[in-house]
Amino acid sequence: MTLFLIAAVFVVAYTSGANANFKGVASLYGSGTTSFRTAVNWAAVMTAAGCVLAMLMTSSMLKAFSGKGLVAEALTTQPMFLLAVALGAGLTGLFATTFGFPASTTHMLTGGLLGAGWVADASGVHLEKLWESFVRPLLLSPVIAIIGGALIYILLKALRLAPDHRTRTLDALHFLSAGAVCFARGMNDTPKMAALLLGVGGLSGLSGSMLIAVAMALGGLISAQRVAETLAHKITDMNPGQGFAANLATAMLTTTASYHGLPVSTTHVSVGALLGIGITTRQAKWRTVIPVLAAWIITLPCAAALSAAAYAFGKHFL
Repeated sequence: MTLFLIAAVFVVAYTSGANANFKGVASLYGSGTTSFRTAVNWAAVMTAAGCVLAMLMTSSMLKAFSGKGLVAEALTTQPMFLLAVALGAGLTGLFATTFGFPASTTHMLTGGLLGAGWVADASGVHLEKLWESFVRPLLLSPVIAIIGGALIYILLKALRLAPDHRTRTLDALHFLSAGAVCFARGMNDTPKMAALLLGVGGLSGLSGSMLIAVAMALGGLISAQRVAETLAHKITDMNPGQGFAANLATAMLTTTASYHGLPVSTTHVSVGALLGIGITTRQAKWRTVIPVLAAWIITLPCAAALSAAAYAFGKHFL
């Protein structure tokens, strides 16, 4: 069971890397600042760095995603429960990545906790905790990101710090901001997945983080192409200045959330920032944006259903 759990968490982290690593560097690729391969390599390096630092700064999020307070506390160290959560989240991430939809790791894990928790002990599920600690930050983050992305772009444009064309200074700032987004994403999402390993004996927080860092890096390097195309070219057209503004907004919001232990979705923040700029410039591609928003809505219930089925199957046959 322990080996199955470690393998399932590796799959969750791999699909998370494939689906989410590119969010920070999408503007580099979409604006023509650099190639896909350079962008994806930069994303892997900076996400891994964020993963390593995560355990030193985000213990509150590790506790939140252990499930304590949301489901019956006895379940949070039960390998079968944790395995079901990981399977539901991993399969949901795999489906989303296959179809090129940028999904939320936070939604997938929250759905997994709820689904498996409901089947295991429905009386132990605390929906008020779900709203206060999970749903409210997740609902607010894309709205704040849309507004923040638009305002930061307008401000940078007024200060002539977001030109329409590439310059040496802008390219450097653009790469730094993209790296900051990837770093913040690694720092924000690692404890959510590492929480699934808390019930594994003999595996420390650091070794769990390293496992997740490797899996996320591999996922991003090998399987990011479809989601990369969606993020870089199908949300909005962008020039280098607009891409830099989107990254700056995403990095600021995600880092702030990580520092305060708020489980915001990097997906929501990054796509929200891009959309905010697209609305401002009237270049938003709504034919893609609307299906992406719809995918956000079904991510949590899909993960919940898969985790519930996994737990029921495991309890019956394992």
